[in-house]
Order: sequence, then C-alpha cells, then structure tokens
Amino acid sequence: MSNVFFNIFPSENFIDLGMYQYGYEQCTPGHSFGPIARNHYLFHYILSGTGTLMADNAKGETQTYSIKSGQGFMIFPGQITTYYADQNLPWEYVWIEFDGLRVKEALDLTELSVNQPVYRSHSKDLREQLQEEMLYIVRHPKESPFHLIGHLYLFLDCLTRSAQARELNQSGKMSDYYIKEAINFIEQNFQNNITIEDIAAVCGINRSYFGKIFRNSIGRSPQEFLIHYRMVKATELLKLTSLSIAEIGSAVGYENQLHFSRAFKTIYGISPREWRNQHK
Repeated sequence: MSNVFFNIFPSENFIDLGMYQYGYEQCTPGHSFGPIARNHYLFHYILSGTGTLMADNAKGETQTYSIKSGQGFMIFPGQITTYYADQNLPWEYVWIEFDGLRVKEALDLTELSVNQPVYRSHSKDLREQLQEEMLYIVRHPKESPFHLIGHLYLFLDCLTRSAQARELNQSGKMSDYYIKEAINFIEQNFQNNITIEDIAAVCGINRSYFGKIFRNSIGRSPQEFLIHYRMVKATELLKLTSLSIAEIGSAVGYENQLHFSRAFKTIYGISPREWRNQHK
C-alpha cells in the first residue's frame, strides 16, 4: 500500500492565488491514478524514483512522458491525465492543487503548457527552493491559511523563474501593462457601477482590443473577471459580517438585490442566503 497523506486547504477566498489541496505520496510499484480531469492546476514534483504521465494535448491527442526525480509535471484545468509509478523504481512525489486569477498570467511566462506539461528546471538552486517550499506546505498543515498562502506565492515564484521560457515575447510587454492597470482599477473600483468601457478607457485602448488581450492573458473575459471578483468579495462579507443580502450586493456593485442574487447563483449554484447558511 502507498505511503500517502494529504490535506484540504480550509479557505477558497484568495482571489489572485489560492490553494485547494496538497500532499505527499511514496507510491507502490505500478500505482496509477486516472484517467481524470481536474478543475484546477495540479503540480507534482518528483522527489525520487520514476514514473509515466499520459496527458491529452490541446488537440485531444494522448501524449506519453517519462518523468524522473528532479522533474515534475503540471496538470491543467480540464486536461485528461493518467499517471503511474515505475514497476522497479516507483516515484515519490509532493503535489499542490492551486488556482487563481493571476495563475495563467504567471504560467504564460514559463515553458509549461498543455502541450508541454513536464517541468524541467533551468536552475538547480531554484529547483531546490521549489522543493523546499512544497515540502514546507505539506509538513505544516496546522499553520494559518495566510501563512501557507505566503509559501504558495514563494513556490509559484520558484516555479515561474526556474521554468521560464528562454525567449519571452517582448511584444507582449505593453499588453501586460494594460492587464495590470485593468486589474488594479477593478480591485479599487469593483464596488462602483463600472463598465468594461470604463476599464478599457483607463488603459487608453478600445474595448474590442482590451477584451482580446485580457482573455488571452487571464483566460476569461473582463466581464467574467469582474463578476467573479465581486462574488468572491461577496462571500467574504456573507461569512464575516451580519450585513443583509441587499447591503452586501450594494457593497460589491449591485444596487438591485435581484441582479446580485442572480449573478451570485450563476457563480456558486446557490443563492447568497443559502451560501451564508452553509458557511456559518
């Protein structure tokens, strides 16, 4: 039987970068998992041994990768994968499942993609730091969520720097600036009656171009990002305050309570009142 332990992260209210679960496993020979598709990003780092990853690429074709200690693999949301340990030298690994509004932007700086899911570090020092951060998170499940999220940021920093694409697209620098300006504007004004035109105007570009570069960078439209950001803020208020549903809706930019409740249910599948009752 495999030696395995894992933990579920206690909070999902971290918008930019959040964690869902993390763990460690010393696999038995031939131990397999899948086929399965994940809802979030799931990164495995191999501490020892070897194994095989079978993962669908962007065209839906299954590719096979042999992976050894010192390497890792990223499973992308919606990607169907199966992975199994070697019969003679089964792998031992740690993993973290994470997601957030800034994750796609960060991973776009690396060589990792659905078509290239294997992690190979360009720096021994950064690879060792990445391993240390993952092991720290796995070994300290009783630390506060804020403490663990801090180490998750350090992990992501090591990941992006150690797997950085050797030739970054220089033409993307201006669009990166626009995206950061847009997100900053949303963070500071989400409670107001702002439109996508307002956000594009802050960046000094037209709505059509803004929508295109935003989706390419973040993986969702500006409108989807704004609604999701508002709803996450709403869950914080539902959980931490005794404000009425109408007051919370107003606090996140919805003067009409019915519109707020509809938007909330679209994201979470239940009404704000039901969500509050479930998370008391």
